[in-house]
Amino acid sequence: MRYDQARYSRDGTYEPLLSEKDETEVAVDSALPDELTRDSVSLPSLSEPELARHYTRLSQMNYGVETGPYPLGSCTMKYNPSFTEDVASLPSGAVHPDRSPESVQGSLAIMHGLQEYLAEIGGMDAVTLQPPAGAAGEFTGILIAKAYHEANGHDRSEVIIPASAHGTNFASAAMAGYEVVELPSGEDGRVDLDALEAAVGDETAALMLTNPNTVGLFERDIVEISEMVHDAGGLLYYDGANLNALLGRARPGDMGFDIMHYNVHKTFATPHGGGGPGAGPVGVVSDLADFLPDPHVRASNGGYELYEPAHSIGKVHGYAGNWLVLLKTYAYISRLGDAGLRDTSAKAVLNANYLGSRIDFDIPYGPFHHEFAATAGGRDAAEVAKRMLDYGVHPPTTKWPEFVPEAMLTEPTEVENRASLDDLAAAFNRVYAEDDETLADAPTRTAARRIDQVGAARDPQLSWHALGDEDSAAAGED
Repeated sequence: MRYDQARYSRDGTYEPLLSEKDETEVAVDSALPDELTRDSVSLPSLSEPELARHYTRLSQMNYGVETGPYPLGSCTMKYNPSFTEDVASLPSGAVHPDRSPESVQGSLAIMHGLQEYLAEIGGMDAVTLQPPAGAAGEFTGILIAKAYHEANGHDRSEVIIPASAHGTNFASAAMAGYEVVELPSGEDGRVDLDALEAAVGDETAALMLTNPNTVGLFERDIVEISEMVHDAGGLLYYDGANLNALLGRARPGDMGFDIMHYNVHKTFATPHGGGGPGAGPVGVVSDLADFLPDPHVRASNGGYELYEPAHSIGKVHGYAGNWLVLLKTYAYISRLGDAGLRDTSAKAVLNANYLGSRIDFDIPYGPFHHEFAATAGGRDAAEVAKRMLDYGVHPPTTKWPEFVPEAMLTEPTEVENRASLDDLAAAFNRVYAEDDETLADAPTRTAARRIDQVGAARDPQLSWHALGDEDSAAAGED
């Protein structure tokens, strides 16, 4: 087995860190079966400073929530407080999921408490913690809606989704076997009531809606929307992507929503991205509680137990969900409390509006809440974003939603202070004042220059092995 090191030079080129002569043969003596062992293994001769500097250099090329603002609109990439990681690292949190309910009463108490927290925050009657991500929560919610309709003899075939919705909404409905009816936005960026009235009917299983919506606008006609869907026998589904704008101020259940999912990484500060474990709890009103996934946690005889709801859709994830992510969520909510959650939403909205007031790019829709969609106008939003990298900040989400020309969907989140927002606004405005030629050449100050985005998406090189294979093929080697 060979263990090779590699590095990227400042101009972005790839260089081997070791040559063949730098490797040392190390004999392997193992009690494992012969077919699972090698006679020897090649290890690099690296000093500790070389190794430390290599990985430190790689880390310095990265940008993350510990580095600076990460204003990806809709994604809600905010700083995750370290105390939740401390809680999740406690030895008592390392509970094997196969242990009996009687032996993990403390863990079940926390899970039950989190169910109650989330139900209260969302205005729901029951919550499952099982789904492992927001998209999985959507799918779970639509499966619950489907099971409810089938149990009541309703033959429904359609799910209505606004054009501005997350792509996962469309995918979740389609995966559940529904036809998707796309709902256009009105001139004000909100749901077009006339279009909804034309779309809703006997085939409507549900309307999936985000409120505030994708451009940060509160759906002022939410009561009328709810009545239209319910009068047709459909259910109203809340995508919790933007719940951080409402915490402590409004609840989806009070607006008429029947089902919702919570993105705990967006709203309750558990880590987001990187392909690791997530959580997308789902809340429902009382009529749908019997359809929740199995198992569910409930209080029983002075303790807690796992049980299967009467008409459960079954399991959607192993055991009772991603325990440590749920533990972080519980810790975050417990520490902030009612006043802290209310303050969170206030600052999320304040920060977005402050930043929006400070940038020179046009913002076509308002008044907005926690995020806004600026437009690059006659310029390419992707090139604006690449140039912003040169000023040391992360750019916003670009090119989406599509009904905003050259959209730059921006969400600073509640964690940024005024100085941070001023730096971000300054980067926006510097790019606004620059010529197209400068933008077309960007980025120029980053570790890697502009990449082939289409090639990166269609032919990703996920390890240095692939780069080596590519180089060999180019050289005509076997």
